[in-house]
Amino acid sequence: MTRDGRSRILRSAGFRWPGVEVQAYKDDDGSFRDVTRRLLAAPETAAFDVRYFELAPGGHTSLERHRHVHVVVCVRGGGRVRLDESYDEVGSGDVVYVAPDTPHRFENPTDEPFGFVCIVDRDRDRPVPLGG
Repeated sequence: MTRDGRSRILRSAGFRWPGVEVQAYKDDDGSFRDVTRRLLAAPETAAFDVRYFELAPGGHTSLERHRHVHVVVCVRGGGRVRLDESYDEVGSGDVVYVAPDTPHRFENPTDEPFGFVCIVDRDRDRPVPLGG
């Protein structure tokens, strides 16, 4: 993870980055399944964080909404995203913009891992869980 402002390259080893620890997606409240998170960059001088999420086969994030926006770039495998009440298939190279207060969830109905990079404001509101 880069926080100190020095330029560097973070080398990937098959969607793993040596020295970048796997973090819990969030406290396990039963609203999600088989999701991991890695903080790839959080420069002190920037107003954003860059995170990598991976959903194992059958995994999904929680259904939630929040005031902050975020941008998701799909980089591994494919999955499905729910925006409001609509579901769409997404795959490697697709970009998802999640507007403020949009209910959303990412799902992996496939047999392969589904990974995406998420760029989000450093200072952001807490997600509001929506169940489902």
